[in-house]
Parts: sequence; C-alpha cells; structure tokens
Amino acid sequence: MSARIIKRESQDVTIIDCVGSIDLGAESDPFRDAMRQEVSKGRAKVLLNLAGVSYVNSAGVGELVSEFTAILNSGGQLGLLHVPEHLQDVFRSTRLARFVVFDDEEKAVRSFDPPPTGLANTRAVKAQGFGAE
Repeated sequence: MSARIIKRESQDVTIIDCVGSIDLGAESDPFRDAMRQEVSKGRAKVLLNLAGVSYVNSAGVGELVSEFTAILNSGGQLGLLHVPEHLQDVFRSTRLARFVVFDDEEKAVRSFDPPPTGLANTRAVKAQGFGAE
C-alpha cells in the first residue's frame, strides 16, 4: 500500500500529511507525485507531516533526500513534522540527520523564514531599467 496524501496550507507553508507507507516500488506513488508537484509549482516552504507513516522503504528514504535537495536547490525549505522513531533511527544511521524535525505544527510553521520584503518590487524596478548600475 502506498501513502495517502492530504495537502493543506497554513500561512504561506504547504503542509503535506502522509498516511500509510512510503513505498516507492509502485510506478506512480502519491508521495513522490505530491512532493514533485510542490517543487514544480515553486513552493518555497513545505512541511511534511509523517505522523501517520507506518513504513518507509529505502527508495522512500532516497526520495525524501531527493526532494529535500530539489526544494533547497529551488531556494525553498523543507521541514519534517512528527517523524516516527523508526524513521529517525534510519536518518541517524545513514547520516541523514540534516532534516529539520519538529513535534509541534504551529512551531514548525513559524520556523520557516518570512517571505522576503520588497523582493518583487526590486525585480520590477530593475526590469524597467531603474536602479541599474
């Protein structure tokens, strides 16, 4: 059985709730699809809630690392919420402890960087030729 995915928003953070197994043996896995969709949309802030995850195979761990890297490379942030102990053990034993892990959703959402202020205006001004050096 693959994971069941529920997406929701809190402030400017996309929260992806996973329930079941992250078992990427299937051709189209809901977990992988959901994560890739957020990356392709340019979502900068993703919180992955693993409270309902009962099993993650090695391909699932690899996919977590891959999506973490993709989100970071696109300038975004990924946090993990309610990581089961068995998965924390896997992260420690494979030296993947670089994930930011939270036990409280509200604190997790607040931990993401605030959106840059004035960035869109700066780009618009430079595109019009103002402020060019």
